[in-house]
Amino acid sequence: MSGGLSVEIAHALARSPGRGGAFALDIRFEAPAEGVTALFGPSGSGKTSCANAVAGLLRPDAGRIALGEEVLFDAARRRHLPPRRRGIGYVFQEARLFPHLTVAANLDYGARRSPRAPGAAERGRIVEMLGIGGLLARRPAGLSGGERSRVALGRALMSGPRLMLLDEPLAALDAGRKAEILPYLERLRDETGVPILHISHSLDEVTRLADRMVVLNAGRVAATGSVEEIMARLDLFPLTGRFEAGAVIAGRVEAADAGMQLSAVGFAGGRLLVPRIAAAPGTPVRLRVRARDVLLAVQRPQGLSARNILAVRIAEIRAEDGPYADIRLDCAGTPILARITQAAVAELGLAPGRMVWAVIKTVSIARASGSGARGRAG
Repeated sequence: MSGGLSVEIAHALARSPGRGGAFALDIRFEAPAEGVTALFGPSGSGKTSCANAVAGLLRPDAGRIALGEEVLFDAARRRHLPPRRRGIGYVFQEARLFPHLTVAANLDYGARRSPRAPGAAERGRIVEMLGIGGLLARRPAGLSGGERSRVALGRALMSGPRLMLLDEPLAALDAGRKAEILPYLERLRDETGVPILHISHSLDEVTRLADRMVVLNAGRVAATGSVEEIMARLDLFPLTGRFEAGAVIAGRVEAADAGMQLSAVGFAGGRLLVPRIAAAPGTPVRLRVRARDVLLAVQRPQGLSARNILAVRIAEIRAEDGPYADIRLDCAGTPILARITQAAVAELGLAPGRMVWAVIKTVSIARASGSGARGRAG
């Protein structure tokens, strides 16, 4: 992909004591030169090792890594560009700020790392975007976890990166701090134009921030594609997590009922009523509908409190060990997932190709993202 990130690496890693023998990475993927690509997978799948290879902190045994036209690593040519020359802003799980420096001095350190560092006007824009203007004279010890994370993002941006690499930047934060930081990560995605490789094992983060996913498992790529495509695949449920699994639907705000605190979101398969979204009509949004929140009926239900009843066709049924069955539904081209019991599948005579009704409670639908949908809605 022109201007994007291309990764093809193989590397043997020693596991930590008690976790078995050597662990081999065999990873190949491409990330576009815009938006957010999530490197997703369970702990121990190789996400951080891959990120370290991209950043230059790990030298793979074999392979090639390129950012745009520049080759960062090529084992065959014995090329290994040092981290400081790669043009990558790396934000770790821990903020790793210099404790003896003020916030302003930490930002200046980032600026000194690269000839592409922004000038005074751009520095002001970064400070404003991350809301850290009031922190500049303080030292890291006096900051909250969320404030330290924002400063770490600012320091990385001050290096003028061609790629931002975020390695689980929210993992060490509690739910309140995560909710504080996520809007800033959305602004980073939407306002800077810098491509982001976001490492995470949280589906909430991925579906809110990312455009594309690279799913890792045991050091290998299990799947790549758009967030909507990956989340609609039943075969990936063991990796994406059955309890949290569900479809991501791209749509646009159509109307809002301020009195009832509801918004209507149109998508390729119809319309969904959701908790009110404070956005103008036409704004692209992504909605997350968990499989466990979708009911199925063979006749159109009447007299329900649920506001969303959609005609759908059963595309695929996968039974698993235990009482459950996972079902992929086709709503005029938009996939929706349902998780019901195998007993219900048998009693209702459900089978691929059959038309049924999907029932979704309004209060169960989560807004996965806002402007990051970037016009993919139907």
